[in-house]
Amino acid sequence: MPIAFARQLTGPERSQRADRHLGLLLATVAGALNAGGFLAVRQYTSHVTGAVSSMADNLVLGDWALVVDAIAGVLSFLLGAMTCAVLVNWARRRRLRSEYATALLLEALLILVFGLMGAQLAHNEALFVPLTVVLLCFIMGLQNAVITKVSNAVIRTTHMTGIVTDMGIELGKMVYLNRPATDLPPVRANQDRLKLLSGLLMCFLGGGVVGAFGFQRLGYVSTVPLAVVLATLALVPVLDDLRARWRPTL
Repeated sequence: MPIAFARQLTGPERSQRADRHLGLLLATVAGALNAGGFLAVRQYTSHVTGAVSSMADNLVLGDWALVVDAIAGVLSFLLGAMTCAVLVNWARRRRLRSEYATALLLEALLILVFGLMGAQLAHNEALFVPLTVVLLCFIMGLQNAVITKVSNAVIRTTHMTGIVTDMGIELGKMVYLNRPATDLPPVRANQDRLKLLSGLLMCFLGGGVVGAFGFQRLGYVSTVPLAVVLATLALVPVLDDLRARWRPTL
């Protein structure tokens, strides 16, 4: 992967094109982790909605163990987002080029942990399932916060509800018949936004198919390539900071 491309995707200087490419990549990663994680623990971890609904259901049913599991998932997602904010603001205050890359590098390391240690821990289901849910929810919260900060809340990658809603809005504008005589401006669909939203949805779906297929055939190690790709992208700004730090002053 060319260094300039990696620097463009994860560096501090942002463009709409770079945000779009990073969003598509992260949507693919989220789809793969969500699908592969489901095959591992029978739970989806990319969105908080299901966890909150599970919390409500099991509160009524009196299944306190599942209530605690749902709370742990929500708090892990929240903690992941908080961690991203701390890392970004810490790097930004120090004017580091890795203000976004640090969080992505942490995500890559955590995915690597899941991929390399999952098989060893899977035999202890009572411990493995809660830890895996917590880890994957943390990763999803971390990733969602990264792309939110990078794109100024324009792009989301870990859940598709908002994506499909926004697609419906744009498609509604597209099929709306504007009346010829009116004082209001005509309703126009944002074609570029619709393409981006469609791309995010397709990447999440494609990532899910690849993640499920890979987990079914290879097991936990199938997530290692995801970690390698993210780490490769994130290391470039990190190395830029290290070179700037140790460059001898004249």
